Amino acid sequence: MTFDNILYEVRDGILYLTLNRPEVRNALSPEMWNDIRTAVQCAREDDSIKVVIVSGAGDKALASGADIKEIHDRDYLKMLLATASVSLKELEDLYKPVICAVNGFALGGGCELAMACDIRVATRRSKFGQPEVGLGIMPGAGGTQRLARLVGLAKAKELIFTGRIIPAEEAASIGLVNRVTEDDREALLHEAEEIARQIMAKGPMAVSLAKMSINLGYETDINTGLMIERLAQTIAFSTQDRKEGTAAFLEKRPADFKGC
Repeated sequence: MTFDNILYEVRDGILYLTLNRPEVRNALSPEMWNDIRTAVQCAREDDSIKVVIVSGAGDKALASGADIKEIHDRDYLKMLLATASVSLKELEDLYKPVICAVNGFALGGGCELAMACDIRVATRRSKFGQPEVGLGIMPGAGGTQRLARLVGLAKAKELIFTGRIIPAEEAASIGLVNRVTEDDREALLHEAEEIARQIMAKGPMAVSLAKMSINLGYETDINTGLMIERLAQTIAFSTQDRKEGTAAFLEKRPADFKGC
């Protein structure tokens, strides 16, 4: 599948979704957001895809933010279209696990893209931040919402109000990043692929139901969350994967999950 602003490649059950504007540090244009949204829709319908790995082309950035000239010239009413926010909500709601591999800067929309993924891996030299207030605007693709949920209210306010850019090690210490690798793309993708393979060895229906339960339950009270979990577990028990997983455990062999 061919896009103008991203690369879309499926190998061994993994969709490699790569932002492909390295000459501008993968700056996020409305056209790129639309490509990301279309790619997510394609991934949803492709049963061969088990896990998605999002990364940026080149060695400078996942995405360094938006195209500032485009922002300067944009009519304010176009913000009601919420192109970036809608694209990231579709990515977040994709029932397949999404791993973000950050090599370099993840600023503004790039940081918001990373936060919409399930798991974040970064090289040691990577940097994260929401510097929008320095431009007289604010995070507008989920940054004010997802950052607070990931790192807590006080830390999110500090980072957004100051626009401070933080290194990968600090991002990991506050819960924004899951793992930090050495400073090269090969090590980064190796780590992301290792996580993907661990996930793919598990029951795909169970993983999807767990993701849905976590995402929906986190947005509500504990009693509603527990009911969501109970209903999801009931569905999991109805699958052939449950029979296969438990049988494989009892027979001391690898499970052969079919996703049904």
